[in-house]
Amino acid sequence: MTPGATQETADGMSMEKIDRIIDAMRHERYRFAPVRRTYIPKKNGKLRPLGLPTWSDKLVGEVVRLLLEAYYEPQFSDRSHGFRPGRGCHTALREIANTWTGTTWFIEGDISDCFSRLDHEIMVKILSEKIHDNRFLRLVRNMLSAGYLEDWKWNATLSGAPQGGVVSPVLSNIYLHKLDAYVETVLIPQYTQGITRRRNPDYVRTTYKLRRARKNGDRAQVRNLRRQQRIVPTGDPYDPGYRRLHYSRYADDHLLGFIGPKVEAEAIRDQLAAFLRDELKLELNHDKTLITHARTRAARYLGYEIITQHNDSKVTVSGRSVNGKIALRVPRDVITAKCAPYRRHGKPWHRTAMQNLDDYDIVRTYGAEYRGVVQYYLLAVDVWRLDRLRLDAQTSMLKTLAAKHQSTVSKIAARHKAKIETPHGLRTCFEAKVMREGKQPLVARFGGIPLKRDRKAVLEDRIPDRTPVPRKELIRRLLAKRCELCKSPGTVVVHQVRKLASLGTTGHGQPAWAALMAKKRRKTLVVCHPCHDAIHHGQPATATA
Repeated sequence: MTPGATQETADGMSMEKIDRIIDAMRHERYRFAPVRRTYIPKKNGKLRPLGLPTWSDKLVGEVVRLLLEAYYEPQFSDRSHGFRPGRGCHTALREIANTWTGTTWFIEGDISDCFSRLDHEIMVKILSEKIHDNRFLRLVRNMLSAGYLEDWKWNATLSGAPQGGVVSPVLSNIYLHKLDAYVETVLIPQYTQGITRRRNPDYVRTTYKLRRARKNGDRAQVRNLRRQQRIVPTGDPYDPGYRRLHYSRYADDHLLGFIGPKVEAEAIRDQLAAFLRDELKLELNHDKTLITHARTRAARYLGYEIITQHNDSKVTVSGRSVNGKIALRVPRDVITAKCAPYRRHGKPWHRTAMQNLDDYDIVRTYGAEYRGVVQYYLLAVDVWRLDRLRLDAQTSMLKTLAAKHQSTVSKIAARHKAKIETPHGLRTCFEAKVMREGKQPLVARFGGIPLKRDRKAVLEDRIPDRTPVPRKELIRRLLAKRCELCKSPGTVVVHQVRKLASLGTTGHGQPAWAALMAKKRRKTLVVCHPCHDAIHHGQPATATA
């Protein structure tokens, strides 16, 4: 429902419009409108350009995306995790934690202004290697070069894919798949040597002395040698014949883990920069492309701190099994930044802007914010540090409710406190309920999430179950060619609103079409042209809100 360069939205969609788009594409007469450019703030204070296509262009872009994804998805690298079905930040982080054991150097790569610098000629050339339909290639080229409107002035797009476009994520993955292939076929074979590390001479000598001490029955010497043996690694950490290179990419951010000397890690970074510059016409961001020693400093990737653990005194399972393991941690500055919205004057404070909301909405908002942060960082070994965020958010929520009801925090806490069952036992949380006649009550909940590491945590999009009732399918309703308002047969269009709340309250002068949509709990209504014109003439603001 967000308009692009024109006022066209999903409202007024019909089979006739689909037929016109198909006919225009069949005869290569379809032209993409320039996207409407707006800007959204970034964390560093800068602005990110966002392109908003028109509704018809979104529809065509979705079809192009489905075709490209169906063909290219099986060919993409397993080390690519961004904008792909069944993959995401958690799959990338789990792979690093499970398979990058012993990493010595992290090479943090970031491509400068990647999405705005994708070269159109290189993009079409990459597509033409697999796709030999020139009409489809011309369609993609026209999409990329449609331009953008800023302050109602047209500007050409000489490079890049508009951020906000439906097809941009899959196009960027196709483009950067060349980088994945280069790393996998050139760099990894070049910097992978040896099957196992050679034995550490110090460990071998200590083992020989330990064997002699046991043979002589010297128990004190045996204890001392066993302590020394635990401090010395079994494999030679400086083995010149052993090298390993790991790689992970999410969108334009990529991370490499290298076992070897720093001079070779610098050579890998330079080779990556040369390939991006010469083959893909992209530049590495020198400020964000860092080489980090994995055992002394943490690398930043996808919002986590990543470090190789090393501790000569910690013994688990009769050995120093913690050494060399990858640890994912919650950055301290992230905790501080997430607590900031709940604090004022150096302590948790109420939110004045939320005092007019219902208790249910207040608890639901706080609960969703806290739950989103915790679920993202469940892979971290120190996820327990988020207890500080829980305390700040909980106190702010209770103070907001207390300010709303002109009560005290202790009374509000007693009113909303509840116990829930979790896989880790009973947990205390805070609930607000909305009772509904003949239905289960709506329940908003804050807390009740155990702050314990979950090695298999994954964020999954909740896909709604498909309804078995065919009459609820929008396409079937369109093909029925019957107005759902006046019941007359003939040509129909779809009337759509942004949200059901814009329909108003039942019984307060609500028009018939709004009452019907509210009754059916649908944001769409298939109506004939006269009814559609009458709706917009009678309630123009509500219809398109």
